[in-house]
Amino acid sequence: MAILNITYGGRSADYPLEVDRSLSDRDVRRIAVEIVRSGGLRGLARDNLGDRAFDHYVVDRFDTPNGERRIYLRPKVPFGCT
Repeated sequence: MAILNITYGGRSADYPLEVDRSLSDRDVRRIAVEIVRSGGLRGLARDNLGDRAFDHYVVDRFDTPNGERRIYLRPKVPFGCT
């Protein structure tokens, strides 16, 4: 099990994922599009979200001290860019 946190349009929400294997970044982005389109996240429902809406988003993965898997899908930030 993993928790997918999606940030989109200035909002962020968690979604529990039942996965028993590692997901590629591409898989995470594809799953996120379907979750948002389906209305699976309160405040983030967009039924007209494009297939490539998250193509330029960053996927971060962390394991919590209690063994929970966290996956964050977030926009790139300009920090450190020149």
